Amino acid sequence: MTRPPERIARVLPALARSAVLTVTSLILLGYVLGPIGWLVTSSVMTERELASKPIRWTPEDPSLRNYEAIFFYAEERVTYENRKRTDPSAGEFVPSAAQNLLPAIRNSLVVGAWVALLNILLSLTAAYSLARLRFRGRNVAFLAILTTRVIPDIALVVPVFLVMRGLGLVDTRESLVLTYLAITLPFTVFILINYFESVPADLDRAARVDGCTHLQVIRHVFLPLCTPAIVASLLFAFLSSWNEFVLALLLTKTVASQTLPIVISGFVFDFTTSFSFINAAGVVAVLPPVLLAVAFERYIVGGLAAGAVKG
Repeated sequence: MTRPPERIARVLPALARSAVLTVTSLILLGYVLGPIGWLVTSSVMTERELASKPIRWTPEDPSLRNYEAIFFYAEERVTYENRKRTDPSAGEFVPSAAQNLLPAIRNSLVVGAWVALLNILLSLTAAYSLARLRFRGRNVAFLAILTTRVIPDIALVVPVFLVMRGLGLVDTRESLVLTYLAITLPFTVFILINYFESVPADLDRAARVDGCTHLQVIRHVFLPLCTPAIVASLLFAFLSSWNEFVLALLLTKTVASQTLPIVISGFVFDFTTSFSFINAAGVVAVLPPVLLAVAFERYIVGGLAAGAVKG
């Protein structure tokens, strides 16, 4: 029979390991979620509370004025004359570009949706060809796709601008769609190639023997089996377009084509900067990606692990 001291000596290492893992997890969780929590709480504070010392972590008198300005007062014109009559520290200040936020959200959604749709249509056929078909130049094409991922996006700024200017597409959403498509397509093709190669070859061979064309093989064999990789590719393309800043700053000039990051960055160049309003705009900008990530979390995990284990 095990004596109590020996039993305690056996249990203590497991308890200590569990305690270390719990504390480490809580620290990492706070490190990741802390900025997001501060973003949400500060969006309902006044400027006076944000600037107070010591730092106030929770609002004393929460106000939804910033969100009302975004969604209900979008048509309200704010000029220097009526702006200077308010006290910015009281949280009554609304940036002059506030009415541009909803159109920017619409532009970001449209651009992201088109980039994701075109991405999946083109990457499916390209990945199937490179993973399943044997043709001259296949390895060269695959290496070319990998090479494009080595080039930093900032190096493409000038060539992209010159091309879009030559096509007459500067300051249009179409220029953003074409640019983002060129940047994200190689990565989605790479993800799908790995996933397609993990699918047993006998499945598509049997489909071909039954008379299916290559497009029918993609539709009836690969689409059902590769849903995680396809959803991960869609989300990657959409989120990359949603968050991109440098190329959107270069290619857009007016509200008709500007996306959300560009409009939010413009809030800090006003006569007075309202940090609580900027944080409210940040909350609105963060919500769509977070909701998508939560809704498709299991597909994202499966898609990013695509091809890790091949049967």
